Amino acid sequence: MIKINLNGKMQEFETQEGKLSVQNLVEIRNLKGFFAVELNLKIINKEDYNSTFINDGDSVEIVSFAGGG
Repeated sequence: MIKINLNGKMQEFETQEGKLSVQNLVEIRNLKGFFAVELNLKIINKEDYNSTFINDGDSVEIVSFAGGG
């Protein structure tokens, strides 16, 4: 179990073997469409989601994009 600051709120997540990848978080949150993930003020490239791990106390921001006119 780790605690992270997700979009400004402290939340706890179960981890497998003590690790939570960005990809795991995307799947847990059921994110689809266009979005960006920022980990400790750094934008994470989509191809790095599986190899980037979130640690206890990290700050994560998830931003969705919406079109409009």
